[in-house]
Amino acid sequence: MSVPAWVWGATIAAAVLFLTADVLLSRRRPHVPSTRESALHLAGFVAAAVVFGLGVWWFGGGQAAGEFFAGWLTEYSLSVDNLFVFLLIFRRFAVPKELQQNALLIGIVLALVLRAAVIAVGAGLIAAFSWVFFLFGAFLLFTAVQLVRGSGEDDDEFEENRLVRLVRRVLPVTEDFRGPTLVVREAGRRAITPMLLVLVALGTTDLLFALDSIPAIFGLTSDPYIVLTANIFALMGLRQLFFLVGDLLKKLVFLDIGLAVLLAFVGVKLILEALHENSLPFINGGEPVEWAPVIPIWLSLTAIVVILGTTAVVSLAVSRRRERAAARG
Repeated sequence: MSVPAWVWGATIAAAVLFLTADVLLSRRRPHVPSTRESALHLAGFVAAAVVFGLGVWWFGGGQAAGEFFAGWLTEYSLSVDNLFVFLLIFRRFAVPKELQQNALLIGIVLALVLRAAVIAVGAGLIAAFSWVFFLFGAFLLFTAVQLVRGSGEDDDEFEENRLVRLVRRVLPVTEDFRGPTLVVREAGRRAITPMLLVLVALGTTDLLFALDSIPAIFGLTSDPYIVLTANIFALMGLRQLFFLVGDLLKKLVFLDIGLAVLLAFVGVKLILEALHENSLPFINGGEPVEWAPVIPIWLSLTAIVVILGTTAVVSLAVSRRRERAAARG
């Protein structure tokens, strides 16, 4: 899809203005969002994504719209997995509930910046080397296997990564939170608050998740505009989803398996496309592999909806059955 430079500029400017206003408002009025507030905001973001997708269909055609919706659903489902880690981070740093909304929002802004950089690198690699699809596909298959292997583990603790430990070791940290403030003056010197450590943990964690999600969406579309906008809409509703679902996340007992199937599907799709456009001399003499099928976007979108829908329905049914068994026991 050909996107003029002014559309790129307008899209990025709108996202920046919206997120800036949202950050400023959340800092002025820290609070725990009600279920109604979260539901209304989330419904608004979902509606905005649907309207945007229809706009893509109107101006770019059905193929581009299908790529956007497939990419958005994939990024959104992978982002849900982030919520488990966010819960562990907030528990590890004992973040007050009224400050969690602000921390999530700034973390989402950091995530968008980091993902934009990863998208730019990915788009550049794809444009220069078509064989990079082999690497992306293999990485997604490897990630799918790791998800399945770790699906039965109960990780209730967050282990600080090296960057968080480095910041804690180099800079003085206050013992308690000071609202949404990141840096304060204490005993005549500047010190950071635990909120800054939380933001570092959120940002670096999401960067690791981006290493999975960005190759996954490039398996559905090679259009960088669609990749970026799908990520924007997926991340914008993440904060509201966090407060809305709460304990429901623990009922998605097969989420990791569902995401593994999704990543494996996209990984196979990437490898098949790489074979279809092969230029590596040690594969088929450097010629395209004619028998390798190209999976159409409508089939990809259908598979994504079926995988995610089945995961949610089966997870909730099994969770409900376990709760009834526990109650009887």
